[in-house]
Amino acid sequence: MSDDGGVLVCGEALIDVLENGDGIQHRTAGGGPFNTARALARLGVPTSFLGRLSTDSSGRELARLLGADGVDLNLATFGPEPTTTAIAHVDGDGLAEYEFVVEGTSAPNLTMAMVPEQLPAGISALHVGTLGLALEPMASTLTALIKRECRRLPIMLDPNIRAAAVSDPAYRERLQSVVSVASIVKASVDDLAWLYPGIDYRAATRRMLGLGVRLVVVTLGASGAFGATENVSVAVAAPEVDVVDTIGAGDTFGAALLTRLYDLDAVTLGMKLDITQVDSALRFACLAAAITCTRAGANSPYRAELQQSLDTFM
Repeated sequence: MSDDGGVLVCGEALIDVLENGDGIQHRTAGGGPFNTARALARLGVPTSFLGRLSTDSSGRELARLLGADGVDLNLATFGPEPTTTAIAHVDGDGLAEYEFVVEGTSAPNLTMAMVPEQLPAGISALHVGTLGLALEPMASTLTALIKRECRRLPIMLDPNIRAAAVSDPAYRERLQSVVSVASIVKASVDDLAWLYPGIDYRAATRRMLGLGVRLVVVTLGASGAFGATENVSVAVAAPEVDVVDTIGAGDTFGAALLTRLYDLDAVTLGMKLDITQVDSALRFACLAAAITCTRAGANSPYRAELQQSLDTFM
């Protein structure tokens, strides 16, 4: 893995309230960027978190969990707003649908005044997505940061579109503007169907590559993943596992994908990957996501756990 620097994960940390149909609510830490930051750190990538956290007990717990996994919180800010909440309804197949309580809460309240005029020298890539580009003022803040840094740092975008939280008519245009400057886009089939209605995911991939994206990766659920650059495309199968739930699996996938690219010293503005490298990154990411699916909640594997499983599945 490169020693040149680490990833700044930008966006929300929140509390997931899980409703499993048993009449009992289970509260757990969550949020796409929060999960991604923890997963990256567990896999050994130097990781920092840029977001707004509450000073309430839930916010303090979110900060504690990030710190316990080794995530740097020097760029996070704290305030009195209550912690943002997502209510996750989990069906019989372990799939989750979300509704969000965001008005007046901590995560959206990230303003440009809370972002340093110059990022620390150790930051070598930005990771953005999920509610970070949907909720104001956080969305405008992160868009401005991306525009400021995109000529200097590679951007990885995980749209992770939560339609239930999208009310801003500018969201689609904002997302498209970030795609146009991203080096890596990782998206689900559903994300791409929302973003590019009327075309399949392979056509959507070609459209993004045409905008200058260097690597597009599409998650296909239990069917695995598809990845493409300007010159190569690869499809890989997912390991077969007993699924407890899928919460955080996509976030783990993205983190593991980025980790493997760091292993290959490939996280650069002009990244060029051959078919072997794309295949390796997809398989590594599918395995990490599969392990997460065998556990309740967004509990991503540590590097040592993933390494132990590589010989079995790869």
